[in-house]
Amino acid sequence: MTMADSIEISDRLKANYEDYYEQGDSEWRWLGALDKANNIVSLCSALPHSSILEIGAGEGSVLKRLSDMSFGDRLYALEISPTGVEAINKRRIPHLVECLLFDGYSIPYGDHKFDLVILSHVIEHVEYPRRLIHEAARVAEHVFVEVPLEDTIRLKRDFVPDKVGHINFYSAKTIRRLMQTCGLDVLHQTVTNPSKVVHTYQKGKKGCFNYFVRECFLRILPGLASSVLVYHSSLACRARR
Repeated sequence: MTMADSIEISDRLKANYEDYYEQGDSEWRWLGALDKANNIVSLCSALPHSSILEIGAGEGSVLKRLSDMSFGDRLYALEISPTGVEAINKRRIPHLVECLLFDGYSIPYGDHKFDLVILSHVIEHVEYPRRLIHEAARVAEHVFVEVPLEDTIRLKRDFVPDKVGHINFYSAKTIRRLMQTCGLDVLHQTVTNPSKVVHTYQKGKKGCFNYFVRECFLRILPGLASSVLVYHSSLACRARR
């Protein structure tokens, strides 16, 4: 057994996600999934995507949206939370071949099994992100990653755990370099502002105002904007063979 084979999710992390999805789908997760799915299609529509694996599929909102958009013929899901697997299976998503519980790092599929692997808002939760990214690149030629850009000047000096479970914090530059140092070439990268619907759901009219301010800031001064406020970065990558 190699050191990589012995890597496991910590008991603390397992406990955090054990019952994470026990209440099933939520409007909040569904609204977020609309943005995530749009970003996947935008960056990956020109890439092969007949067979798609989503790692850390949560309760299946992104896969459901991709299915609704007829993006992908054969969909697969992996999740560390038993309640997530249960929620996904209950949804009966068209084109979903299977959803499996996995250990968080070892992907139970052979080399080059998929056209595309999706890691949407997963890497920020993972204790050993390089291990998981290498595994994703093993089973697919293309890997899509999206993370929140939380490494801003407003990020607190010391880490404090919370229920959300973010333990890694990225800028547009550091997530790009992470993918490149894991043996992937970045084909496309975007920085986006969560949609007006998401902002409004959170804070009503104030959220709507915040959306337009953030959107203008990102368009006019993108580098400065993402160093001050939290946006999302999406990357479509190709594995080096």
